[in-house]
Amino acid sequence: MTRRAGIVGLGLIGGSVGMALRERGWHVIGADHDPQACADAIEMEAIDEVGDVAASDIVFVATPVGSIVPVVRDLLDRGAPLVTDVGSVKAPVTAGVDDQRFVAGHPMAGNEHSGVRGARGDLFHGAVWVLTPGEHTADSSYATVRSVVADLGADVVAIEAGAHDQLVAVVSHVPHLTAVSLMALADERATEQRPLLRLAAGGFRDMTRIAAGQPGIWLDICRENSAAITSVLDQLIADLTRVREQVVSDDRPGLLETLDRARRARLSLPMGVPRDSALAEVRVGIADQPGSLARITRLATDIDVNIYDLEIAHSVEGQGGMLIMIVPASTGERLVGALIASGFGPSIRPLESE
Repeated sequence: MTRRAGIVGLGLIGGSVGMALRERGWHVIGADHDPQACADAIEMEAIDEVGDVAASDIVFVATPVGSIVPVVRDLLDRGAPLVTDVGSVKAPVTAGVDDQRFVAGHPMAGNEHSGVRGARGDLFHGAVWVLTPGEHTADSSYATVRSVVADLGADVVAIEAGAHDQLVAVVSHVPHLTAVSLMALADERATEQRPLLRLAAGGFRDMTRIAAGQPGIWLDICRENSAAITSVLDQLIADLTRVREQVVSDDRPGLLETLDRARRARLSLPMGVPRDSALAEVRVGIADQPGSLARITRLATDIDVNIYDLEIAHSVEGQGGMLIMIVPASTGERLVGALIASGFGPSIRPLESE
């Protein structure tokens, strides 16, 4: 039987989700308030048809952040069996929707293009897709959404919603605003020194590439994540002030330490675990209640253990089940130790390569 997915919001992310799902045999129904976006999505083969998405097996809400909560609530009220979203701010969303059928999410992917015309079916290959299930999210809902987005090629991690918003302020929101400020500075200087933008080389272009993204979506993001963004901006301004003082005072040892620390941090950014690495199977019993699965997967994220795959084997007595996780063998014991420290009774065994 063909699986059916719905997408509300046919922009870059929504269109890319649709393309990726269709490549995997899903029948995708789309909806958008803009008729042109709907027409473009069909032409780009991001969706199969425009229509009512509520009866789909899973619905992705890819609207601007400020409208996610009312859209999700409406879908759930109309009987949608499973809903997730792709917004880059999560705490207001999880606070605004309390339903076992909803799993909040955020794919950390994108490009400088806007609209469905920039959509790509491979956009999520190797990208991190964050899930922030709420207190009452059913384990079955969480497991299904995780399975679907992992099948799109994403590395799925579970994080508490508030922590997610603090983290993305550092790695996404403030970098975007910084790129915007740099681009504005260059544009202003270019009115006085016409050759300036012609001299902009690779480094400047790399740093400011994201400034070419759709500006409209950032209004909601900055409003919904204002506290975290403001905090990070304050720290960035303080750091830039310190660098300015090092430059003004010709503090060469201090400036060298600042540059070297940044270089070492940049070189140590995680590159992911190779998919052909040795694997291990970790098993742990879980209770049959909302949040059990999310608690364990958030723990794995906290200790930097990548879960390649998971499955819940339900008990015939209906009192719980066995969670089976496939993880890199190099980090399996770390996960087992953390689970034991958290009161679980896990087991681990290596998986032989074929």
